[in-house]
Amino acid sequence: MTRIKTLRVDRIACTGQGLCGEILPELIDLDEWGYPVIRDPGVPEHLRTLARRAVAACPRLALHLDTDPP
Repeated sequence: MTRIKTLRVDRIACTGQGLCGEILPELIDLDEWGYPVIRDPGVPEHLRTLARRAVAACPRLALHLDTDPP
């Protein structure tokens, strides 16, 4: 059984630089100020590598990829 991975944004830490939306446009839209809007927090298996890359690229460490318990 695979665990569900979910994306979340720490809205206090985020400064709206928009890197996450550029790396993962399949799941993250950017609002008019460049802040991320996550369409669906559940990350499909085929997008997990890109999701990890987006989390690692966040300059403010505001994007997180969590594993939900089974």
